Amino acid sequence: MAYITQAKPGAAPPFDRRYRAKSKSHERPTQGRERGGGSRPRRWGEMAAERDVDDLPRNAANYTALTPLWFLERAALAHPARASLVHGALRYTWADTYRRCRRLASALARRSVAHGSTVAVIAPNIPAIYEAHFGVPMAGAVVNCVNIRLNAPTVAFLLEHSSAEVVMVDQEFFSLAEDSLRIIADQKKGSFKKPLVIVIGDHTCDPSALQDALRTGAIEYEKFLETGDPEFAWKPPQDEWKSIALGYTSGTTSSPKGVVLHHRGAYLMSLSGALVWKMNDGAVYLWTLPMFHCNGWCYTWTLAAICGTSICLRQVTAKAIFSAIANQGVTHFCGAPVVLNTLINAPPADTILPLPRVVDVMTAGAAPPPSVLAAMSKLGFHVSHTYGLSETYGPSTVCAWKPEWDILPDDERARLQARQGIRYVGLEGLDVVDPKSMAPVPADGSTLGEIVMRGNAVMKGYLKNPKANAEAFENGWFHSGDLGVRHPDGYIEVKDRAKDIIISGGENISSLEVEKAVYLHPAVLEASVVARADEQWGESPCAFVTLKDGVDGSDEAAMAANVIKFCRERLPGYWVPKSVVFGPLPKTATGKIKKHELRAKAKELGPVRKSRM
Repeated sequence: MAYITQAKPGAAPPFDRRYRAKSKSHERPTQGRERGGGSRPRRWGEMAAERDVDDLPRNAANYTALTPLWFLERAALAHPARASLVHGALRYTWADTYRRCRRLASALARRSVAHGSTVAVIAPNIPAIYEAHFGVPMAGAVVNCVNIRLNAPTVAFLLEHSSAEVVMVDQEFFSLAEDSLRIIADQKKGSFKKPLVIVIGDHTCDPSALQDALRTGAIEYEKFLETGDPEFAWKPPQDEWKSIALGYTSGTTSSPKGVVLHHRGAYLMSLSGALVWKMNDGAVYLWTLPMFHCNGWCYTWTLAAICGTSICLRQVTAKAIFSAIANQGVTHFCGAPVVLNTLINAPPADTILPLPRVVDVMTAGAAPPPSVLAAMSKLGFHVSHTYGLSETYGPSTVCAWKPEWDILPDDERARLQARQGIRYVGLEGLDVVDPKSMAPVPADGSTLGEIVMRGNAVMKGYLKNPKANAEAFENGWFHSGDLGVRHPDGYIEVKDRAKDIIISGGENISSLEVEKAVYLHPAVLEASVVARADEQWGESPCAFVTLKDGVDGSDEAAMAANVIKFCRERLPGYWVPKSVVFGPLPKTATGKIKKHELRAKAKELGPVRKSRM
């Protein structure tokens, strides 16, 4: 494994988390020169005159805006009787889903929801949130799927910032919506206009919650659909740059940023997701990944393109996943590494092994330790490792498997597979660059740089946030804020978030690399590593660890010493955690560990006073 080693003479200084070069122009070192012998590099955004062999224009017969909405119309035509959505005892066909989405679009349009409108959806993985991905944009509006684990003040910010005209909310989360709207009303006083509130009933839940919601004046979802026309003549967008979805970043250090996505990108990434995962017609997909997270990594729209079947999963547990695989023919599902870890460590009573078929799993959201990938493979799962952000429609790179890796030892295959790989088919630009010069870093597997992207898979921008847009798109690239390296085979590997890099004694330490070593410890279920103040070294790694069930952790000092000793045998001395803290790790709704909370805990611990190499 390539480590970031001691700085050599002439090497770049340690990465500064606060620094990104402010270029005096939008010049790019690799940008092509203008024709005619001019020496000035063409600035980003300038278009050189292009000649063609003809002067044929676009017309209605040969050009239309790209949108994934057409996938649904085609699925209903190709396989009208095939199951589209299954939720407990509820089963819809593609013909049903097309009619229901047209009803939703029609009902919204009759209430003046159209171009320029936003519809918020607060719901877990149930049919209604899937239908909103088509029905809302069919009305010309923008769908905003809200994280159900947010608190009321944060949801209030999202609803106000997005100017939501309609709030569709699952019955279980109706009080969250009501509390959020009450906060907005209190802030705006008499100027508040309450949005239309639609409550979604669920036959798998206690009906009393639905009845309570209806008594407040909310409209029941199925009743709302009945006001719409199942033959509604929806229209695709005239411009593929038109917004289709709005999603919000986690906002762990500031107010959440609204990520605006366009129809063109949604179309391209929906198809890219099928291509990189080799999804076939009729795939059966289990919704372990929340649809509110990056629109389900665009698989909401992909499944219509491939006429697949969605198996909705309201509560994600190992038992529910294994049961769906055994009883409902599941072929694919996505999940963060925490979901994979849940399956690996599930008690025998919750598993159904061996698997009845090879099940394809896509993981992203956090860098999976090689040990987790190897363990999933042994269980019979085929794991594809991807990487991306909300700003890139979810995953936009994939560790594309190479046949020559098949003969390698398991550990080596897992190590290679843990890298983030190469760009998706639908992403045109991916690089790892020096943040000061914007020059690509050497493909040596060790030189650290920032991961940047450009192309159709990059968001339109942040809603109502020009300052953040200027920073994100500086120098003509989208800046991910992730630090990584490029390996000799061209594959990239994320080493850390810029804000998570640990600088100890002037040397960079990748928290992800330290986490990989901690995960190998046989007693460790989960681990996360952050910087802790250190009187001797400035900062040193602090490991937060959750132990596996059945492990005796009563003597925490002894267990911490054991973990440190284990890491010392596998890592450079200055990478070894100087402190270990045990307990459950805080997580987001999508399984990401909340490192900002762990950094706060590390700060509360105070500096390490007697750190030694």
